[in-house]
Amino acid sequence: MINETELIEQLKRGDDTAFRTIVEQWQDMVYNTILGIVQNETEAEDLAQDVFIKVFEKIGTFKGDSKFSTWLYRIATTTALDHLRSRKRKKRSGFLQSLSGSGGEEKEQIPDFHHPGVSLDNKERAAVLFKAIDELPDNQKAAYTLHKLEGLSYRDVSEVLNTSVSAVESLMSRANQNLRKQLEEYYNKHYR
Repeated sequence: MINETELIEQLKRGDDTAFRTIVEQWQDMVYNTILGIVQNETEAEDLAQDVFIKVFEKIGTFKGDSKFSTWLYRIATTTALDHLRSRKRKKRSGFLQSLSGSGGEEKEQIPDFHHPGVSLDNKERAAVLFKAIDELPDNQKAAYTLHKLEGLSYRDVSEVLNTSVSAVESLMSRANQNLRKQLEEYYNKHYR
């Protein structure tokens, strides 16, 4: 079994076998992280492929100051958040088109995907939670996904997001407040 440092050095030399090993070893983590943020299985699959292409292209910039997993989480999170920003720009442009008379009504939609960390018997409640997570500001969504879905510590989340632990604590506190408010509104609206 080859250790991670040797694997990274081989990848830096362009070794295809090392690249395949890294993809096999980390593909679930990358996919799950992106899925938790973008909440669309097809987009998550495409973005995960993009992440590994970036890893291959940018491995030379990995200096080993942080763990490889932290560097990989950072690329996955950034890729997912960039995709969300792009999606929001397209949505705004579609909204402007609808104002000019070429669009229909948009109805409330609960995400229909299965996150590997959620048991099937909790699928309906999880869908409501993921809808609420999707409404969070991007930085709160990223922190919440990394901490709650991926199980990273606040310190690890701070390294991935390139911020302080206290900033992550603040993001998580605000995310929890926002989720509590959204979930209360949802349950009051649908179950009263």
